[in-house]
Amino acid sequence: MDTAISAADANRAFSRLLREVREEGRSFVVTAHGKPVARLVPCDAADAARGAAKAELLVRLSSQPVVDVGRWSRDDLYER
Repeated sequence: MDTAISAADANRAFSRLLREVREEGRSFVVTAHGKPVARLVPCDAADAARGAAKAELLVRLSSQPVVDVGRWSRDDLYER
């Protein structure tokens, strides 16, 4: 579970947060004005999540049918 921390508090305690992420495997969500803006997570966790997301995307894309939309030009992409 991520622990929420304000950007100001994270700035003041950045070294401690990094130590907790590295040594204890903790993760934090940094907030600005109450809204999440960043996440501090151990590198291996971020890499695993990225790999899982990529694998899921490739499975989803491979199961979708190929649609032939015919020839188009750059001008066709923009409204005139």
